Amino acid sequence: MSRALFRNVAADTARLIRRNVAAETYPFAKTGLAQSRPYFRSRQLLGRAKETGVSPSPSLGFCSSSSSSASISKVGFVGWYLGMVKSRPVLTKSVTCSLIYIAADLSSQTISKTSSESYDLVRTARMGGYGLFVLGPTLHYWFNFMSRLFPKQDLITTFKKMAMGQAIYGPTMTVIFFSLNASLQGESGSDILARLKRDLLPALFNGVMYWPVCDFITFRFFPVHLQPLVSNSFSYVWTIYMTYMANREKPVAISS
Repeated sequence: MSRALFRNVAADTARLIRRNVAAETYPFAKTGLAQSRPYFRSRQLLGRAKETGVSPSPSLGFCSSSSSSASISKVGFVGWYLGMVKSRPVLTKSVTCSLIYIAADLSSQTISKTSSESYDLVRTARMGGYGLFVLGPTLHYWFNFMSRLFPKQDLITTFKKMAMGQAIYGPTMTVIFFSLNASLQGESGSDILARLKRDLLPALFNGVMYWPVCDFITFRFFPVHLQPLVSNSFSYVWTIYMTYMANREKPVAISS
């Protein structure tokens, strides 16, 4: 009995000694796991921030200003413009169209005028106003209407949109452009009719030669909210020709 009791006491004493030795040898054995958990959590948060593109919070010891400035630089003017196209589509497309018409008219005057002549800024203002108040808004609604009427972008649908543009929108806007520009110059109704008889058919014929390829690229490869911008880009060269045609002398002055 005494021997068994002695063996139990000796075994318990040996276990206590081993525990004390282990505690003194590895003092952070128990606390290391608890201290490592926040470290691994911070690593996980950093990985998630990198995946989602969100800057880590300052509490983790990271600087968010550099990442935000990098994202702003990546966006740049193109990102800002696309955001404006979606938030204020009519205004953005109208201003864009106006700027293109102003640049095209100045280019047209540069080509046609002599070195001694000055620029006709009133004529340039008329062209810019037409792009801002007439062509820009109508382009927006026309392309949206085409997208609702023919929502697909396959080859057959693209040709349908091109045919509608050449048969309806193009001739209508050409008549409005010639008539409005002549009216703003003080021409009478008979002068406007004489101008249309002289200039409308040549302009429509040249439009058929120029616009089908441009319309095919616009309708086939670009989303509807960017189609007015693409069309305006193509219209730069066309507007140089149209501003020249619209500001020719009146037919009466030519005949006299």
